[in-house]
Amino acid sequence: MARQDDERNDAKQQRLDRTTTVPAKPAGRVRLKLWVLSGADAGKGHPLPVGTYRLGKSADCDIVLDDSAVSRHHLRLDVAEDRVVATDLGSYNGSFCQGLRFTELEVQPGVVLTLGTTQLKLMPEDTRERSRLLSSRDHFGALVGTSRKMREVFTFLERMAPSDSDVLIQGETGTGKELCAEGLHRESPRAKKPFVVVDLAGIAPSLIESELFGHVKGAFTGAHGDRAGAFERAQGGTVFLDEVGELPLELQPRLLRVLERREVKRVGGNDYRTLDLRVVAATHVDLEAAVKAEKFRRDLFHRLAVLRVVLPPLRERPEDIPLLIDTVLERLGKPPSALSDQTRALLMQYPWPGNVRELRNVVDRVVNLGEESLPDIDPGVPRRAASRSGGDLDLARPFKEAKEQLVEGFERDYLMSLLKRCEGRFNRAAREAGIDRVYLRKLMRKHGLELSDGKPSGDDDAG
Repeated sequence: MARQDDERNDAKQQRLDRTTTVPAKPAGRVRLKLWVLSGADAGKGHPLPVGTYRLGKSADCDIVLDDSAVSRHHLRLDVAEDRVVATDLGSYNGSFCQGLRFTELEVQPGVVLTLGTTQLKLMPEDTRERSRLLSSRDHFGALVGTSRKMREVFTFLERMAPSDSDVLIQGETGTGKELCAEGLHRESPRAKKPFVVVDLAGIAPSLIESELFGHVKGAFTGAHGDRAGAFERAQGGTVFLDEVGELPLELQPRLLRVLERREVKRVGGNDYRTLDLRVVAATHVDLEAAVKAEKFRRDLFHRLAVLRVVLPPLRERPEDIPLLIDTVLERLGKPPSALSDQTRALLMQYPWPGNVRELRNVVDRVVNLGEESLPDIDPGVPRRAASRSGGDLDLARPFKEAKEQLVEGFERDYLMSLLKRCEGRFNRAAREAGIDRVYLRKLMRKHGLELSDGKPSGDDDAG
């Protein structure tokens, strides 16, 4: 028995010796730290001096992760002076690096590992060395920013772009999730192939299945011919599923099959068609909370969240506002002097509940209508969560309730301001807000902004 154990240990050591994914760096490099990026332990940092560390949810692990999708003993990190080797310990859900499942590999600083729903990032403990690993870019596609938060996002996107792995983008409304998805596509090997956008929040639930998967002639009333769905139309390219949290529960198994098997069957059809594409999904919804509420499938969430990026709200990166203003002016063909210093100062003070999209719309409006069209901005108002419709936000309430209060207050205030600005013209309001008319109607009905005939105020569809 002892001899067998020795042979197994020798074999394991030989595998470690053969792990040369990245050339070893010379001894004496900076010490490392393992940061938890997501999950219940997000924000925690674990120093990694030379040694061996077991990760899992068992209390006897060196690094304990509070994640039900993580095995009791999930991963081992062997930290040497010149390299770090990660070995999966036969976990149930597997260990992933940049979307690829692995059994054993060498990892370098800046690499993100995913165990269950928890993301871990290996970084130098020396802050000066860590800053050198951040992207030096001030944009990724049409996303713009020089703040540390955005440079961290760009660093992650740069590593994800060349991969074929599916990606989940999370962030508040207006943070640029579609721009992020388009940037990933344009910097990927699929850039010359189609980029197909599906706004799940703007499609009637009865039409989502056909829009995604296509249909054959006669599949339902009105199906007068065969039609390819979004996945087929994106063959070779990328499908962007915006607001994937709105996908009806009964259709989620079909999306899971597309993600796992890369095949699709049209509504009313009999045959599966093989797909070659990448799926990028986005949502402003807390999918983990939706899973707990049984409104979103757990297996689909885990499949989508293998690679995940969170776009920060504009209020958390105000230092990016001047660059964003100049970027909008440049796209409008206007010089930086088109806005006065006083106006710029006011724009810097505003909390921007609608994020970059709201900033873009305001700058556009001021350039075209003059500075008297500025929204009511009180420079004395601090950047804090507030809801004018529901009074000051009660931060002592449970997180979910406080969030709902804030979102509902913002939605109603935004819609009322939008309709007033557009003089009740529905189509114009939809264009200015940058949202689909169906979704705008849905929001207006939610907040009781309707005429007696049941149509939203200012519905000018006929014109």
